[in-house]
Amino acid sequence: MRIAIFGCGAMGSIYAGLLASSGHDVIAIDRNQAHVDAINASGLRVSGASGDRTVQLRAYTEAPDLSVDLLVIAVKAAFVPAVESARHLVGAGGCVVTIQNGLGSADTVADIFGQEKVIVGVAQGFGASLPEPGHSHHNDMKAIRMGRYLPGSEAPLDPVVAAFAGAGFDTEAVDNIAVIQWEKLICNVAYSGPCALTGMTVGEVLDDPLIGPVSRAAAVEAWEIARKRDIPIKVDDPEAYVREFAERMRAAKPSVLLDIEAGRYSEIGVINGAVEKEAGKLGLTAPVNATITALVRSLEERTIGGKAAS
Repeated sequence: MRIAIFGCGAMGSIYAGLLASSGHDVIAIDRNQAHVDAINASGLRVSGASGDRTVQLRAYTEAPDLSVDLLVIAVKAAFVPAVESARHLVGAGGCVVTIQNGLGSADTVADIFGQEKVIVGVAQGFGASLPEPGHSHHNDMKAIRMGRYLPGSEAPLDPVVAAFAGAGFDTEAVDNIAVIQWEKLICNVAYSGPCALTGMTVGEVLDDPLIGPVSRAAAVEAWEIARKRDIPIKVDDPEAYVREFAERMRAAKPSVLLDIEAGRYSEIGVINGAVEKEAGKLGLTAPVNATITALVRSLEERTIGGKAAS
């Protein structure tokens, strides 16, 4: 299978490295010139829970003039509209997998490529980072779940799942991808905002007597909104659920914290902010997650925004 990874950052590089290792023809597309140059010069190194390997593949800063069987969109939510520039990669027989944190990005992808071509993926428990250009590291690799954006469409879900599973990912097809999205969101809201605000790792937030209760309150609030939205999540005890999640990757820093440390705006709006948005659709409020979101945005404006202004 010819596969293009659009957004070959920390997570995208893991997809690219393992899929290439399993025999697929993989190309990487990323705007990070140093990362692209390193991949083309010395290969892409992926280390961590999947082992340590270096694979040779082609990398580009813009989508090349070719067609692929599968386009994997792994950019952060704010950059999903940029995938319009890669629309030509997906021909009549091709399909798209979009894998982002939070809620809402798949709607944009479906508008660009058509609902019948889109598969939504949810990656859980990787803790990925880029230690240096050309090198992605991940602390764990819990699971990837995939489902058709449009239930009953002809998007080739089974072959895509088989490709990821054959590359070493714990990948399964699901009928209701919204369930998996919300189950991941509950974990994300517990640690994304709190870690960003404190600079702590996931394990440090879990253990902290002050921020730990705030973290768990955010998770409980998201769990309550999911249940009120009649999402059939399989989480009975959200506090125990997010504790178990954190124990698997205590040293990890969530992507929101990594973004802020790198001087980038984060995805807080589609993570903790998504709970507030979904609550509003029901005429409800989500004060814990709304407060965390506002505090992270304030931090971004005072640090990242301030640097840009100067």
